[in-house]
Amino acid sequence: MKKQSKPWRPFTANCCSVEDKTIFSNFSRCRPSRSEFSKDVAPLPSFRRLSFSDLSRSSSTRINEDLAQSFGSDLHDFQLSELRAITQNFSSNFLLGEGGFGTVHKGYIDENLRQGLKAQAVAVKLLDIEGLQGHREWLAEVIFLGQLRHPHLVKLIGYCCEDEERLLVYEFMPRGSLENHLFKRISISLPWGTRVKIAIGAAKGLAFLHGAEQPVIYRDFKTSNILLDSDFTAKLSDFGLAKMGPEGSNTHVTTRVMGTYGYAAPEYISTGHLTTRSDVYSFGVVLLELLTGRRSLEKARPKSEQNLVDWAKPYLTSSRRLRCIMDPRLAGQYSVKGAKEMALLALQCVSLNPKDRPKMPGVIETLENLQHYKDMAITCGQWPASSPKSTRNGFSTKVRMESKGGYHRKSSPITPSKKA
Repeated sequence: MKKQSKPWRPFTANCCSVEDKTIFSNFSRCRPSRSEFSKDVAPLPSFRRLSFSDLSRSSSTRINEDLAQSFGSDLHDFQLSELRAITQNFSSNFLLGEGGFGTVHKGYIDENLRQGLKAQAVAVKLLDIEGLQGHREWLAEVIFLGQLRHPHLVKLIGYCCEDEERLLVYEFMPRGSLENHLFKRISISLPWGTRVKIAIGAAKGLAFLHGAEQPVIYRDFKTSNILLDSDFTAKLSDFGLAKMGPEGSNTHVTTRVMGTYGYAAPEYISTGHLTTRSDVYSFGVVLLELLTGRRSLEKARPKSEQNLVDWAKPYLTSSRRLRCIMDPRLAGQYSVKGAKEMALLALQCVSLNPKDRPKMPGVIETLENLQHYKDMAITCGQWPASSPKSTRNGFSTKVRMESKGGYHRKSSPITPSKKA
């Protein structure tokens, strides 16, 4: 994604936001429950009251003081000059990606920059903060990722709040996003086993969020937000839209509809009612993308094929029909039984009735069982590596790989609606 050199100011585009007015008078309510997922989380500090409105009116000095008091040494407060230096003034040669949030650049930290900070590569996100929403999104990421620690959540190393600029510094994920591996023509196709591994990792990240005493709803689960380390371990990134789940006897949170078309649950779009089951729907969409190699929404396709969920549903319950929509880049090298189990799981996840969708621990169990299947379609003589194109029922197995790529690119945001 090389571009001509340009000023380092954040890329301007439409972006999503969080709309909360107040962030959690005591964030310790988000301590994980006694589930198996809690063992990997670091102890959470008590969190004093922080208000979006208060911080938005505060000077950058006051904001830094508030955050430093809340997080201490858990997060590093970087100076803008330091981040300029480690990214060579946000050079276009270091550009990893860009989207509605702004741009992401690769940087290199040496052991002399900060005491206690090891030498490492990092990803520096520059947020577009035109208006209050960009600041809220930045603040939400600092608050969530500043306290939540898990092997399948990207690690936030620090932040920068200087004058009008808002930046975030993350661990560098050398394999980039799942979106790039699935949809970029130049990328090598992900093997079946790697796809299963990625699905399991992403599921564990969601399960950890949902398993907190007060659940955290991710609200923007999609392939571009699933980043991969050198071993293809999946980690969830971009918590700008994350939201605390319902408390007490409440069954849902009512909020403005934000997210990405193609991934957002239909009941959330129509009512604004947000639950952890909304994330499960999005997870099901990603499973379909892993199976088919198609994007969740493709306007360039015939109308009947534009929405992946609607198009794929009729083919998910039969192994014979499923093979017709499997990603051609797999060349038939996948577990027939495993693909069918994943397809049935995806079908459950995208159920129109939220109550029929499985919970994430059950999703993990199902996916982990897929790792034990040894049958591979091409070696079992089920069908040739290059399946013939089919036009029956108006579809073709040829997949169009269209993508601008990017480390962490935003898709089209959902148009905000009034609160229900």
